[in-house]
Amino acid sequence: MDKDWKMVYDAAKAIVNPKKISNQICSGGVGAAVVTKNGNIYTGVCIDTDCSLGMCAERNAISTMITNGEFEIKMAAAVDKKRNVLPPCGACREFLMQLKNSEKIEVLADNNGTVVKLKDLMPYSYS
Repeated sequence: MDKDWKMVYDAAKAIVNPKKISNQICSGGVGAAVVTKNGNIYTGVCIDTDCSLGMCAERNAISTMITNGEFEIKMAAAVDKKRNVLPPCGACREFLMQLKNSEKIEVLADNNGTVVKLKDLMPYSYS
């Protein structure tokens, strides 16, 4: 894993902090980090709910990025509580694909340092 990807992995790993919020909600079992075109890093954690209305860590990180006025992602990574890299789920892939520069987004796909273009994970997106 090269230096830039280690930085993204470490940012995602650092935010993982599983917590039970209520009888129906837990959070922090997965952490994600996105690096913007401008080089800023935004992180987020998953929020899991019994009714399945939670939010993935990647979408939380993207929401934080957008809240801070940035809209173009360069790199993204998600890590679980066992420090395993998780490629984005289908909903997160589609969400990422609808961003402005989706053809340039790279995703950390596994713990071996495999990096793939988002478009290769989602060749037939809605967009």
